[in-house]
Amino acid sequence: MVIKEAQFLMSNTKVEACPKPDKPEYAFIGRSNVGKSSLINMLTNQKNLAKTSGQPGKTQLINHFLINNEWYLVDLPGYGYAKVSKRSREEWRRMINFYLQKRENLACMFVLIDSRHDPMAQDLEFIHQLGNMGVPFVIVFTKLDKQSSIKTDSTIAAWKRKLRETWEELPQMFRTSSEKQIGRDEILSFIEEVNAQVQNQP
Repeated sequence: MVIKEAQFLMSNTKVEACPKPDKPEYAFIGRSNVGKSSLINMLTNQKNLAKTSGQPGKTQLINHFLINNEWYLVDLPGYGYAKVSKRSREEWRRMINFYLQKRENLACMFVLIDSRHDPMAQDLEFIHQLGNMGVPFVIVFTKLDKQSSIKTDSTIAAWKRKLRETWEELPQMFRTSSEKQIGRDEILSFIEEVNAQVQNQP
C-alpha cells in the first residue's frame, strides 16, 4: 500500500460524533508513552500527523484521520498513566468501551506493546476485554531499536507464553521501530488485505 494522502478529520470524546462509519477503521491504542504517535506518523510517512509528546497521557480524545480517502486511522487515548485521576481513568474506560461497542466499521484494533517490557496486567486485561467483546485485534511491538534483537525475541516469547494460558490461538503480531521504519510495509500490507476482505463482503 502506498499512502498518497493522510489528513486529520476530527477529535472528540463522543462516539456518535465520529465520522460516518462508511469506511473500514483501524484504531491504535496502548499504554501511555508506548510510541503510538510516532508509529502513526511512520506509517503515514508524515512527521507531524499525530502529535508526539514527551508527556505521557497527552492524548485524551478519539482522533480520526482519513487515509487515501479509503479508510480511517484512529488514534485512541493511551492507558496506564499513573498521574491521571481516578475520575479521568473511569471516563477513559467508558469512552473506550462505548467506542468498541458502537463503532460498527472497526476492522481491527492495533494494540501497541513496548518490546522492552514483559507482559503487564493492564495490557493483558485490555487484550482479554477485546477477546470477550469479539473485537478483531493484532499486537504491535514497538521500539525495537531501543534494545538487542535477542532481548526483543525474549520479550515476545514471554508474551506468547502468557497469552497461551488463556488463548487457543494467538493474535497476529508485528515488530516495529518508528525510528528505523521497521514493520511499516508489513502493517500497511495487512491493512490492505483486510480492506479487500471488507470490500468483498456481501
